[in-house]
Amino acid sequence: MGWIARFCAAAALYALSAAGLHAEDGVSDHEVLLGQSAPFSGPSGELGRLFLDGAQSYFDKVNAGGGIHGRRIRLLSLDDQYEPDKTVSNTTRLIHQDKVFALFGYVGTPTTAAVLPMLEEAGIPMFAPVSGARLLRELFNRLVFNVRASYARETDFLLRQLQGNGRRNIAVLYQDDEFGKSTLEHLRSRVNNYGLKLAATASITRNSDAVTDAARSFLQVNPDVVILIVPYSSAAALISQMRGAGYRGGFSNYSFVGSQSLANRLKNGGVGIVIAQVVPFPWKPRLPIVYEYQKASNAAEGAQYSFIGLEGFIAARALCEGLRRAGRRLTREGFIRALESIDHSNYDGGGFLLRFGPGNHNGSEFVDLTAIGSGSRFIN
Repeated sequence: MGWIARFCAAAALYALSAAGLHAEDGVSDHEVLLGQSAPFSGPSGELGRLFLDGAQSYFDKVNAGGGIHGRRIRLLSLDDQYEPDKTVSNTTRLIHQDKVFALFGYVGTPTTAAVLPMLEEAGIPMFAPVSGARLLRELFNRLVFNVRASYARETDFLLRQLQGNGRRNIAVLYQDDEFGKSTLEHLRSRVNNYGLKLAATASITRNSDAVTDAARSFLQVNPDVVILIVPYSSAAALISQMRGAGYRGGFSNYSFVGSQSLANRLKNGGVGIVIAQVVPFPWKPRLPIVYEYQKASNAAEGAQYSFIGLEGFIAARALCEGLRRAGRRLTREGFIRALESIDHSNYDGGGFLLRFGPGNHNGSEFVDLTAIGSGSRFIN
């Protein structure tokens, strides 16, 4: 073989080797590109904005230190207003036009459910959807990694709390989609185990605050407590109407309600309202992860502490751990295997326990309970 032929062969081998480093979409010498579709405007917009604030504060910290294996983390976030058709459109763009490496921090059950078939088609992983839905857990999906605890865990936590304080008759307002229906189904199957009675249910359309009919029917039943399987805009509307009509019973909410947004809307009318949480209390740095979150948040202009902000921070931190473990030759397959190696014994979550494995992508079972106190502050 002449020197020209040897040179061409060597060049071809070098090109193939270099291409191997960049074979995956969203990976370059200097950057890993992630994609997110979430509500940043509309009735549920604060959920997406606060989650993004927390996640970005961790990504900023990593990037300021030189990134991971020399690559900065960039998150491309698109607004879907908590509407599944917009989520599908955004995800099509993220996968096929922007060519992101992985999807991160999708907010909501119906929106996430709408794009699950697209994950399989593209072979793209999704990390930390903000949903505790059964459809993301009961049928194992190797491409989906859940950081937060399930709505089933939250349900049992809330029902146990009601059993303990003697409240027996409950009513439920649920969102008329996969989020509300599947969570209500599980709650309905569990109430008898705690000696409780489901006295009434009512549904509401996603992104709606048309609660007059639901409030009227609940007031006729006068339950001990109303459980809300809705985001903050719908929850605040029902609570305000029922309180204005003289109802003095309790209200209990799932974590997805958006705690800060609910408290801010209700102002002094929110005192005593109960909310389940899937992350530790973000205002008291009793755990190292909370101190780390507070320190990172303080570096961001206008940042505020929040439960969902801490969830975003925890999710970004765990994702970055997967990128570190995957090494310089980053591929989606290597990233999935790296995430599956995260365990209590080898990952310091700062007091927030995470565990994944080849057959289990449900990272946390943490559930806590908070209440809104005076001045829209939270009691833990």
